[in-house]
This record gives sequence, C-alpha cells and structure tokens, in this order.
Amino acid sequence: MNNKMNELIHDRKSVHVLYPYNGMEKYIEQAVRFIQDGIAAGECVIFIENDRMYPIIYKELSTVATKEQLKFLHHVNNFDFYYSSGSYHPPSITNYFNEMVQPYVEGQVSFRSWAHVEWATMKDPLHLIEEFERVVDGAVNLLSFPLICAYDGDKMPDHLRTMLMETHPYILMEDDVILSEQYQHLV
Repeated sequence: MNNKMNELIHDRKSVHVLYPYNGMEKYIEQAVRFIQDGIAAGECVIFIENDRMYPIIYKELSTVATKEQLKFLHHVNNFDFYYSSGSYHPPSITNYFNEMVQPYVEGQVSFRSWAHVEWATMKDPLHLIEEFERVVDGAVNLLSFPLICAYDGDKMPDHLRTMLMETHPYILMEDDVILSEQYQHLV
C-alpha cells in the first residue's frame, strides 16, 4: 500500500476503507501491495475477489512473495460471498463472513480483508448495500481488523458514491488515504 495506509492500519487496526478504483492496472497494484503488507505484518489476508481477477493478482503476487508467504492468503470467490443465499442478502453475507473469520478470532490470529464488490447491473437494491456496509463498519470496529472495500469508481452512480462515503470513515484515492467528511458513524 502506501506509508499513510500502513501507518493508519498499524495505529488503529480497525480501519474500514472505501477504494473507488479507476482502471484495473492500478487496482491490481493496490491489491498486491495490500496483500504483501499484510503478509509482512504477519497477518492472514482474506481476499474476496472474482475468479477472473484472482489468477492475475496471484500471478503478480507470486513474483514478490514466497510459497510459504502465500499460505497467509485466503481467497474467497466474491460471487459466492455476496450471493451465498442466492441473492444479495445482508444477513446471509454477515453469517458467511462471521463463519469465515471465526477461526482467526478464536485463535487470536491477526487478519485483514479486501473485498471486491461488484454487480452485473446497478439495479441491485442500494439500500441493502448501505445496510450491509453499516453492519460491516460495526464488525471492523468490534473485531479490530482492516478492511478495504473496492468498488469500480467508473460504474458508481452518484447516489451510491454518496452512500459509500457515509458508511466508510476512510477513502483510498490512488496513493493517498483521506478521511471521509460524509462518514456517519451509527451506534
């Protein structure tokens, strides 16, 4: 990642970041750095990514990480993750996530997560995305782990961008991390 992101993760641990990426080359570069930095910090990395992009990222990562280091990487297909119940259903996604991280939590193993959020269309009910992002924000703080939520910035309508700025305290803008002025922490 970048020094500012690493400092933020090191200092706070509970970090929920929106990454509205533009272009796959930069996306891959950021994902590889996030994984590398997690492995270097001795953390397991839960990487929620589609089956199209994962081999590309893994190939890039394998040029800078050993096979031993790559054992810290846990890939989860993002379609399976978000649509485990057959539709985008926040309670099912939350249950899937809780089951996935339970061994890390019980074993007191540090972890970080990257989630590539994407849809075939923007017709999915955006209120469900907002509901889920608010639940995730609470989980990040409760379980104390860093999470980057990557959304294709070119495909985000303004109302989705606004909602995401309200549900993420931090925004990764290429090589800088900024505070979201729109963030609304709900208790």
